[in-house]
Amino acid sequence: MMIEELINDFISKYNDGSWLSAIIISVAIIAISLAIYFLFFRILKRIYKRSNKPFLKEIGKKFKTPGLWLVMIVALNIIIFSFAPENQFVTMIIHILKLLLIFAVTWILIRFINLGREAVLMRFDIEEKDNLKARRVYTQFRIIERIIIFIVVLIAIAIALMTFERIRNIGVSLFASAGVAGIILGFAAQKMLGNILAGFQIALAQPIRIDDVVIVEDEWGWIEEITLTYVVVRIWDKRRLILPSTYFIEKPFQNWTRVSADILGTVYLYTDYTVPLDALRQELTRILESDKNWDGRVNTLQVTNSTERSMEVRALMSATDSPSAWNLRVNVREKMIDFLQKNFPESLPRSRVEFAKKAETDDIS
Repeated sequence: MMIEELINDFISKYNDGSWLSAIIISVAIIAISLAIYFLFFRILKRIYKRSNKPFLKEIGKKFKTPGLWLVMIVALNIIIFSFAPENQFVTMIIHILKLLLIFAVTWILIRFINLGREAVLMRFDIEEKDNLKARRVYTQFRIIERIIIFIVVLIAIAIALMTFERIRNIGVSLFASAGVAGIILGFAAQKMLGNILAGFQIALAQPIRIDDVVIVEDEWGWIEEITLTYVVVRIWDKRRLILPSTYFIEKPFQNWTRVSADILGTVYLYTDYTVPLDALRQELTRILESDKNWDGRVNTLQVTNSTERSMEVRALMSATDSPSAWNLRVNVREKMIDFLQKNFPESLPRSRVEFAKKAETDDIS
């Protein structure tokens, strides 16, 4: 209110009713507005250089453009309300400026939401090995951010529409037919609403998080992005699998990092019954100790199954995360097979056929 009074006093003092004074005052209002804008960001830049806080730099980046829009729209509103005559064209300009003001305020609110999310996530490093807490927080805040932005945009659109007189007048009839419209929209948007509700469930229950390792649709990959309506899975070969949010609520899938980032890896070998298991165990230990991907916790070799032709040997090992486990499994499988080929080739799976010698019988006379 004080700023408005100062501006009104300034205009009433120097405005003599002529076009020249109106132009001069208008230029002065724009110049003062821009001066305040640039002074604010100049001070912010100096404070950032002295304190070296990334948070202040983010403020400058995020609010520079929308702040300029807001300052210019407010200045133009003041000028038009103070000097423009009342006619249809001016009324249309005022209405456009109202819409632009709503747009600028919405833009700034969205940037505030982005800044709040980044301020929280700045304390968590998702790149570290044991990043379970970071992934949980990233998932929650990214989904919450999208929900809040969606609500803010929806409110902004509603306010913008309410500035149109015709739309405001037909509001009563729209409310009267809301029952029928609700039913029609309910059927039309059933899947979309289901995905949105599933997005809320994922945010709260968190069956998946950002950077979780999952197996979906027989594909192995990482959760790259979670939105209100869909989830992006980054496949190991750089492909992207896009799935609706409802998939992770309604269908079974494997989450390898649900509780922690560390994981057990398995390698299956199929050998003959003559294979020396103690030699295999010693070789597995040697391979694991020479591999940097092994975390030193689990080292087990067991016979897990047997058939009439071969037996199944399972090597169990541990790693700090899924990529390390994958590389470890590949290395162990290759070296174990190579060990068998070089040292015990007779112990590789093979089929046996025995021919029984027929007993000689007496000649039939």
